[in-house]
Amino acid sequence: MTPDDVLQAFRDADALLEGHFILSSGRRSPVFLQKALVFSQPKVSEMLCAALAERVRAEYGEVTVVTGPAVGGIIPGYEMARQLGARAMFAERNEDDVLVYKRGFEFNEDDRILLMEDIVTTGKSFRETVAALEEYPGTLVGGGCIIDRSGGKADVGTKLLSLASIEFPDYDPNDLPPELAALEPVKPGSRRKF
Repeated sequence: MTPDDVLQAFRDADALLEGHFILSSGRRSPVFLQKALVFSQPKVSEMLCAALAERVRAEYGEVTVVTGPAVGGIIPGYEMARQLGARAMFAERNEDDVLVYKRGFEFNEDDRILLMEDIVTTGKSFRETVAALEEYPGTLVGGGCIIDRSGGKADVGTKLLSLASIEFPDYDPNDLPPELAALEPVKPGSRRKF
């Protein structure tokens, strides 16, 4: 599967949006990937994760646990675990806004852990999940995502495989190009801040 195939899957789901968007990081972009529309379709999720699972097997070998941050890592993490024959878990925010593992999830010494996200922009959620995993046994073999919108520049705290690595423009809200500043900003993401 090529990066163009991945973007076409987003277009087909009406999930590649253009306008003026406030990203979870607070930065602004003329492009937003409404991943929920893609991952609401089981067949599309299966297709994308199956393609990435091939790369994961080739690069990381056996994986026994797939985990990621709630909310973005739950559906692709579950489907990736299904593709790899692994267990699926997720970290979620506690009352202090820190990612932790709840719900009785346990890791074993011999677990080979893949950290999975839908889309990586700044890598913040990825790094927070890496930090949460430091409290548990097992080996983090690396990470995976469907789209790395940083073009490979985001620090995720581990090696990262993606189906598509594309650098979409994003800007500081105080330094917008005129064509973006002329549009009303929209906040379609899920993070509470900004």
